[in-house]
Amino acid sequence: MTFKKNQSAGYLVNHVARIFAHGLAERIKPLGITIGTFPVLLELWETDGLTQKQLVDRLQIEQATMANTLARMERDGLIIRNKDKNDGRVQRIWLVEHVREMYDAAIAAAMEVNASTLAGLSKAERRQFIILMQKVIETSRNRVSHAS
Repeated sequence: MTFKKNQSAGYLVNHVARIFAHGLAERIKPLGITIGTFPVLLELWETDGLTQKQLVDRLQIEQATMANTLARMERDGLIIRNKDKNDGRVQRIWLVEHVREMYDAAIAAAMEVNASTLAGLSKAERRQFIILMQKVIETSRNRVSHAS
């Protein structure tokens, strides 16, 4: 069996992810956002007040990685953590006001990266590319949830 990196889905997806990440990093840096915090911010912009466990589950990130990311975000003044009103053992993560206000600029930056990176694809190809990636993610989530 011969391995050809340009025929490997894993290699290609990783390479494409790095292209997107580099473009996004340049655009969100002026906002004080990093690539590592962006996925967490997307989840909190959608549903503020999630728990660390909910973020781990939604982003499929290791617990320790999430703990470190949230600690940096708290240190950098992006989030605050408050005890849950119903369960004092649980902390909820909340965006600070100035981060809530960054939403439009951050999303515009992400959309610019998507548009420029996928510019070589037709509209139908872009749609198919997204559908296929969603299918791979969903398949992976189902496999993980059945293994638990």
